[in-house]
Amino acid sequence: MSKIGIIGGGAWGTALAETMHRAGNDVLLYARESEVVESINKRHENTAFLPNVTLSDEVRATNRLADALDAEIILLVAPSQHLRKMTEAAARDWPDRTPTVICCKGIEQDSCALMSEVVNATLPGIPLAVLSGPTFAREVAENQPTAVTLACADETLGKVLMETLSAPRFRIYRSRDVIGAQIGGAVKNVIAIACGIVEGRKLGDNSRAALVTRGLAEMMRIGLAKGAQAETLAGLSGLGDLTLTCNATQSRNFSLGVALGEGKALEGVLARRNSVAEGVYTASSVSELGRRLGVELPICAAVDAALNHGADIDASIANLLARPLKSETL
Repeated sequence: MSKIGIIGGGAWGTALAETMHRAGNDVLLYARESEVVESINKRHENTAFLPNVTLSDEVRATNRLADALDAEIILLVAPSQHLRKMTEAAARDWPDRTPTVICCKGIEQDSCALMSEVVNATLPGIPLAVLSGPTFAREVAENQPTAVTLACADETLGKVLMETLSAPRFRIYRSRDVIGAQIGGAVKNVIAIACGIVEGRKLGDNSRAALVTRGLAEMMRIGLAKGAQAETLAGLSGLGDLTLTCNATQSRNFSLGVALGEGKALEGVLARRNSVAEGVYTASSVSELGRRLGVELPICAAVDAALNHGADIDASIANLLARPLKSETL
């Protein structure tokens, strides 16, 4: 048994807490919201973010970050755009040399930093890994079969983490490609919004299939430019996550795109939600990172324009279809 601290009391953090308990570990979940802590400890349910899923009695929660940091392994599940602020605030209390696994997906706005780059800057010297893949939190919490990628540059540590965090229905595949695991998890959220817009506009399954395929090409393009490996992006944390997120209303990013495609305003859609659709923020950072790397990302750029710059959706679709004809390459 390992002592695991989980930082982030949303749906995914809660699902991971339950899964890590199933894997035979002692788990403590940190949440900022006192109502989340009370709900988990007294009702064994996260009624705010993962309702109607019963948690094990042994899964405990706290609103004291220091308690969750008193662990042998720490899982970081804070929203990506808040990760820097959280790790900066906690840096003084962060335990030295404790393996830390990044479980959030996104690219930081303004800096265009990957989450590993944020943690390396705020918690220098901490042993890092990334856990990513096709995972709906509810299905993981309900113990449905799931497979994910755990990327760690240190192969010995990666093996230890893989064995410690795996559960009978939570299968982990190991990788050393920390960059690729993060690029896949970030870019797929932006493509999922595009696919949701197509669904909301009732443009058909052909259009969605084309977006997924060319979205994968954009993921590969920016991933390779950043230093990722192609096989990682063709695996669970790339193509696997992309396939899941672009084809189900369970996906927060896909469902947000559906609402936009139906003509709803972004501000109104976000106001009715208590969970984060990471693609809203990642669209701008992926597009900017592409510009910095000299990589063409027309789908991501179109989503960014629609979300953040007031571009007309129908005009953006027409512009994508009117791009110069070319060979099918990356």
